[in-house]
Amino acid sequence: MPDAVWVTRVVGLGARMVQLRAKGFTPDILRDQALRAQEICDRAGAELVLNDHWKLAIDLGIKAVHLGQEDMATADFTAIRRASIAFGLSTHDEAELDRALSHDPAYIALGPIYETRLKVMPWAPQGLEKLTRWKAAVGSKPLVAIGGLTPERLPGVFAAGADVAAVVTDLVTAEDAAGRVAEWRGACDAL
Repeated sequence: MPDAVWVTRVVGLGARMVQLRAKGFTPDILRDQALRAQEICDRAGAELVLNDHWKLAIDLGIKAVHLGQEDMATADFTAIRRASIAFGLSTHDEAELDRALSHDPAYIALGPIYETRLKVMPWAPQGLEKLTRWKAAVGSKPLVAIGGLTPERLPGVFAAGADVAAVVTDLVTAEDAAGRVAEWRGACDAL
């Protein structure tokens, strides 16, 4: 979610795992956003995943972080493990997948599965066939599908091999976010 306000909304609507993306904030505001999101998740019994900022996760005791390929170049995986922080890694091609697997992450993410409006991506949509290949490559490690997901696309994403579906844009752009979360929950319950 883009900020702690959105974390509050989706956790209040029943989300059990939430990623705080928090892009473009100053370090002080980012820290405040992460603290607020952590408090919200702790009270609700939800899991918070902090995007990119592994040092802040260590400082605040946040137990999960998501890292992109560019983050891996500067991440101190020894420090992350020493702090007992679970980490997931984004991938887009075979070389990135090999690199990610070499770090033994808690999960692997593949995206964008479909065209996404969240951010400009240098990669074309990866599609369901690639999702199936990725699942074969990661084996029992959880595979997270990211990008362009909707409740209507969820059955195909899980049938292709995803264990988790990550969603941002479909929720934050919905006219009725509460209604859209209910649709997501219904789609998940139907699987």
